[in-house]
Amino acid sequence: MEIILTQDMPGLGHKDDIITVKTGYARNYLIPKGYALLATKRAKKIHSENLRQRAHKEEKIKDEALELAGKLEGTALTIGAKTSSTGKIFGSVNTIQIAEALQKEGFEIDRKNITLSEESIKNIGKYKAGIKLHKEVTVEIDFEIVAE
Repeated sequence: MEIILTQDMPGLGHKDDIITVKTGYARNYLIPKGYALLATKRAKKIHSENLRQRAHKEEKIKDEALELAGKLEGTALTIGAKTSSTGKIFGSVNTIQIAEALQKEGFEIDRKNITLSEESIKNIGKYKAGIKLHKEVTVEIDFEIVAE
């Protein structure tokens, strides 16, 4: 069954993608929850007109994301954490602390758009984090965990 996604769905597609899914998944979950619309001829025609009108706006947003990515490229963050004498962190460093450190540097990045290079960071050292600024623009930044 063909559907049009009304919002980004991880593992399925981005907003306004026309995809094919199983009928039960579409009728019982995606359409009732408002995540998708049935892709009829009329809906496809309206969808293509909306995409055509939105293309210019999307290009501007992508250019802004590329500009921000250029600024983030050279950024190196230092995050302080309480540690034991062996260099092990009490707790772990997560995307919230990285988002706060970026905010101190002057970048407003949502923590949901940040992915860590490792599952959990529990030791002092240098790590990498990926930041998704646009569906086609991602940038990787370096950050270092130091003892407070």
